[in-house]
Amino acid sequence: MKRRLFLKLIIMVLIFCRFFTSCNYSTNDNMETNNSIEKNDILRVHFIDVGQGDSTLIQVNGFNVLIDAGPNSASYKLLPYLIGNDVEKIDYVIATHPDEDHIGSMDEVIKNFNIGILYAPKLTKNTDTFINMVKALKSKGLKINVAKDDIALNLGEDIILDFLAPIEENYEEVNNYSVVTKLTYKNISMLFMGDAEDLVEAQLLRDKVDIDTDVIKIGHHGSSSSTSDDFLRVVSPEYAIISCGKNNRYKHPHKETINKLENAKVAIYRTDLLGTIIISSDGNNITTTTMDQAK
Repeated sequence: MKRRLFLKLIIMVLIFCRFFTSCNYSTNDNMETNNSIEKNDILRVHFIDVGQGDSTLIQVNGFNVLIDAGPNSASYKLLPYLIGNDVEKIDYVIATHPDEDHIGSMDEVIKNFNIGILYAPKLTKNTDTFINMVKALKSKGLKINVAKDDIALNLGEDIILDFLAPIEENYEEVNNYSVVTKLTYKNISMLFMGDAEDLVEAQLLRDKVDIDTDVIKIGHHGSSSSTSDDFLRVVSPEYAIISCGKNNRYKHPHKETINKLENAKVAIYRTDLLGTIIISSDGNNITTTTMDQAK
């Protein structure tokens, strides 16, 4: 109860700040800009620092898309971040799979924002985290829409978010149910792997799916169970984003994955080291911005 009241207080303060400029609320503190794409360019992809977990916000053409919501402990950080970036409605929410580090704060997101459609794999989990997400959806008259590999979300002119996985209906490992998506905007693209492991990577290669991309959100927080040599060679990214928590008990990212990326000369950006990472693009150029939230 205390946690819920404190969270509501934070949200009320942030909403107040949006309407009264004297508060000077900004998400740009401690940010370092590496390139010079102008602010009015169309695409922003925020790889939000939620600790040991995943949460990505895509903003384009007035659309907001949220992929995952981090662990339960991330709500204090995630909700203010969304509000600070002018999010009122989330048109599409993607819960890549039902692990707590991906949907832990999803119930709070659903309760506090206007939600359009939520996609998730056809998989349930008997945990408080999953049950709370379903209850929050039902309280708003919403339901889970099953994610399939033939779905494509039109996010306005020249930009599509394609669902590439899950490919099968039954996997032994929960991570392999992950919703994998690819965002294409003019001449650039980004691949979001959830926690998909090398089995799914092999299936994408087998099916000759177009996975060549400029930016990849590395699967399973940089675990050695993902990012196989063959997969990385075909993806051939310029940038790799790894979402993980500082000094996490899983030791993510694993050295094997870092070595592969370094050998392939891929620029590595890690939320545990850099805080939230923002990729911006005009469809031809890419710029990266980091926010070290540890400062």
